Amino acid sequence: MRQFQDAKRQHPDALLFFRMGDFYELFYEDAVVASRALELTLTSRSKDAAGTGIPMCGVPFHAADGYITRLIRQGFSVAICDQVEDPKAAKGLVRREVTRVVTPGTLTDVAYLDARAPALLAAVLPPGKGSMTWGLAWVELSTGDFAATEFDGEAAATLLREELGVLLPREVLLPEDADLDPLRADGTPLPAVTRRERWQFSVDAAQRALTEQLQTTGLAGFGLDGHPCAIGAAGALVQYLRDTQKGDLTHVRSLAYRETRDGLIIDATTLRHLEVLASTEGDRQVSLLGVLDETVTTMGARLLRAWLTKPLVALDAIRDRLDAVEDLAFRSVERGTLRETLAQVHDVQRLVARAALGTAGPRDLVALARSLAAVPGLRETLGTLQAPRLGQLCAELDDLPALRERITATLADDPPMLARDGDVVRDGADPEVDRLRHLSRSGKGDISAMEEAERQRTGISSLKIRFNRVFGYYIEISRSNLHAVPPDYIRKQTIAGGERFITPTLKTYEEQVLHADEHLVTLEVAIFEALRREVATDAPALQRTALALATLDVLATFADGAARRNYSKPHLHDGDDLSIVEGRHPVVETMTREAFVPNDLSLDGTTQQLLVITGPNMGGKSTYLRQTALLCLMAQAGAFVPARQAKLPVVDRIYARVGAADNIARGQSTFMVEMQETASILNTATSRSLVVLDEIGRGTSTFDGLSIAWAVAEHLATSLKARPKTLFATHYHELTDLADALPGVANAHLLVREWQDQIVFLRKVVPGRSDRSYGIQVARLAGLPASVIRRAREILTGLEQDELARGGRPTIAGAATREGPQQQLGLFQVPADERLRERLREIDVNALTPLQALTILAALKDEAEA
Repeated sequence: MRQFQDAKRQHPDALLFFRMGDFYELFYEDAVVASRALELTLTSRSKDAAGTGIPMCGVPFHAADGYITRLIRQGFSVAICDQVEDPKAAKGLVRREVTRVVTPGTLTDVAYLDARAPALLAAVLPPGKGSMTWGLAWVELSTGDFAATEFDGEAAATLLREELGVLLPREVLLPEDADLDPLRADGTPLPAVTRRERWQFSVDAAQRALTEQLQTTGLAGFGLDGHPCAIGAAGALVQYLRDTQKGDLTHVRSLAYRETRDGLIIDATTLRHLEVLASTEGDRQVSLLGVLDETVTTMGARLLRAWLTKPLVALDAIRDRLDAVEDLAFRSVERGTLRETLAQVHDVQRLVARAALGTAGPRDLVALARSLAAVPGLRETLGTLQAPRLGQLCAELDDLPALRERITATLADDPPMLARDGDVVRDGADPEVDRLRHLSRSGKGDISAMEEAERQRTGISSLKIRFNRVFGYYIEISRSNLHAVPPDYIRKQTIAGGERFITPTLKTYEEQVLHADEHLVTLEVAIFEALRREVATDAPALQRTALALATLDVLATFADGAARRNYSKPHLHDGDDLSIVEGRHPVVETMTREAFVPNDLSLDGTTQQLLVITGPNMGGKSTYLRQTALLCLMAQAGAFVPARQAKLPVVDRIYARVGAADNIARGQSTFMVEMQETASILNTATSRSLVVLDEIGRGTSTFDGLSIAWAVAEHLATSLKARPKTLFATHYHELTDLADALPGVANAHLLVREWQDQIVFLRKVVPGRSDRSYGIQVARLAGLPASVIRRAREILTGLEQDELARGGRPTIAGAATREGPQQQLGLFQVPADERLRERLREIDVNALTPLQALTILAALKDEAEA
């Protein structure tokens, strides 16, 4: 219990799994908490000094990983306290130490991780006094990916929250005195937060930790010079990993500094509205990632997700990817061979990480060797292709033949999961293993041979070699043959019918046989661990190969999808023109049973910079908006796009505000969330951005919403700071007047046809404005009662005739009251007296005949009485 208390003091915030024989035991409050979380029986052991039973529960050693993972998923951390010496060799109590701490951000067991998604640990360093710079670093322990960045200025906290919303780390490290409120400002739920001592984030301590880990004398080569906040966050991460993993992190040997301008910025809100990673209902399959992800390796799946959340902005790099996809798309045989070979590759990134962390098993190393064996075939296939990027990837592939052959020659073809289970080393790989294995497997045959040899030597035909648990092996001689016993026989026991003897040779053999299994397991474990350390030493080369394999997988997947779905190669350029011919929504096209209607689009920075899109509900406005944004995203990720032709500018950021959302937990209504998201767009968009907005202003009153929508559209079309390319879908038909008032604004609408009071959606976008939304027809399609539909038509007729009650509000209770003062005019309504003046100005009184004058007067009277 002293050992337990010492370990618990070192890790007071973790549940302590304390190894006792074949079980991990938990005591005191840890036992109470774990028994509830894991539904274990809570028991107790010997009483403590106060005479109270010590609460206890436990789990089997061999099944601990599953229980630990369940605790981690519930937000707990687990400290594993193992026996660190052989119980047979220990003097007194077996020494125990905490060998690893498992937290939400450091879980690496591949059996319990999502193989197709990252598992990130992040660290955040808030600004110091007089500063506005935030530092952020993140690492994926299961692969070794390590990066850092900084955010500066008034919008730094917002940008940091957006980045965390995209990265979705499982755990975030913060200084012990840091304020969480800036990270919660937009209501985004935080992952598990771990507080660390402030000194670990200091530049000096962080720099020492990083240079030791990266094995360099400085950090300039990693782009970190002049970025102290990024250094502080990254160094705190390294120190945390050392404290929890208790080992050499040989697979974490590189650190990338990420500039904000290095990639296309897509915040978490836009990812959600565009349904890039999952649908609004959380279904991964009904999303862009779900449609495009036909990768054959889990490494490729994770890389594809990274490419979609952070597309490129460097034109040359985009074109290199597109050229590689084009080469593979038109070479179906080579593409098929490439994908078939890649399908044989295991998750090399996570296999290498487990080897470096000391948690890889024999099957992991065998899987690694088999994966490397696929590399020569891949290089041969790539040698026939022309794209420069494919040639670069071919050069980056290294099958490490010496390591691969050593693994293959040392380990059995189908070893057990754990080295301690035996039969890990291949027959013939090690002479001592073969000898011990022979002793273990062939004991009876050897004893029979030895028995026959002793009979021949002594001439005693009845001589027998036997075994019991008390004496071990012995030679039994009958009383009548005692005179023939050789002098080297040592008397062991006298029995009724004779005597039992041993010999030095038999005793030596006995020791060898009885301890062969134990020695064999010890030797096999030692051989395996040496091989595992060798793999860890080659981690950098293996990681480069793994990244090249993953990249090939994604490029081949893009090419295969393009060939099967009739996608085309987009033309990316540095200008402003955005032109799409017969564009299609990649997800809707795949999921719908109907034929998808393609549409065109043309935008630029001058003559047609903002497109106001009107049309019926369910006509396809939201689909049209989303598909435009998704085509730009796909193109800059390096994929072909669903269109006959696409000429696209490189955009720096995509904004999307499509659909409704609220944040009830923070008291934010749908309209409030909509306004916050719109404010972010208006404050940060540039002339290189793409903005898609749907139904801005619908969450409030009609006049308020219309006013806000008008002002937002006007700002996007006239802002001197930025005029982003914008698609603005709305049911406020008054906004179509913007095209008459502002240069660069154009109208488009979705075609619809009415037939026998039925509405037919044609899904076709054409120039011009629409004056109806057909909401009542859609409501009828949705199943509203006929009486409600009839009443809605009556109300709509009254509103369209501009029935106004006193106070200027439309009346829906009945006929309009004409009494009272002058009624308020509609926002775009021309006053009646102004129309009368206009009519009178047009009349030439001197040219009128009396009859014509009477006719005009009668018409004006009828108009006034209408």
